[in-house]
Amino acid sequence: MSDLLTLIDGKPMADSRHIAEHFERQHKDVLKAVENMDCSEEFRERNFAHTPYVHPQNGQTYKMYQMTRDGFTFLVMGFTGKKAAEWKEKYIAAFNEMESALQSQQHRDPIEVLNDPSAMRGLLLTYSEKVLTLEAKIEEDAPKIEALERISEAEGSLCITDAAKALQMRPKDLFSYMTQHGWIYKRPGGGHYLGYQSKVTQGVLEHKVTTVLRPDGSEKITEQVRITPKGISRLAQLIPPAAAA
Repeated sequence: MSDLLTLIDGKPMADSRHIAEHFERQHKDVLKAVENMDCSEEFRERNFAHTPYVHPQNGQTYKMYQMTRDGFTFLVMGFTGKKAAEWKEKYIAAFNEMESALQSQQHRDPIEVLNDPSAMRGLLLTYSEKVLTLEAKIEEDAPKIEALERISEAEGSLCITDAAKALQMRPKDLFSYMTQHGWIYKRPGGGHYLGYQSKVTQGVLEHKVTTVLRPDGSEKITEQVRITPKGISRLAQLIPPAAAA
């Protein structure tokens, strides 16, 4: 793996062109494999960066991906063939070697570890990195959490069309998501949506009943499913950013 990774801004990254060369594949096939990976959008955004490059010979711009070590591992684990099998065996061997080293470290006398400067330095660095990563994640998520809490505690409710605007997505996409994920449905022959009772019980949906006066003086009762602030907050967390773009 070290042969394929280079440091970019202090982070080990892999180049899709180098991967294609190392695993004896066409670059277009590696690009296709990256774009067809069955991973979450969050993982893709965090570990793959589309970075076009200019070919030094013809001056034309071509597609390329830079990926983190995790993204590289995820991608190559899906490869087949002799080269890929060889790499997987080495990866497993390295993992087993690391596991063995950790187990031997655990069996050491704690006093011995405390008196070993190199062991203590390694432990301190490991836990310091974990703490810094966690603190950065908490700081990054704090505004999002605060915003969602404000939304969930607000009063009133929105129709699905207005809720879609608040979520920055097309109304038809929100209707589609809520139908497919068990939020709303239509009775056979019915003309309007209703919310599933489970969602109403959870407080994420409610039904608004309105009495409309017809021109002939008679009354008509209409029912509309609406999304509560708690429901909008929940949807904001559930719907991937790409779907809400």
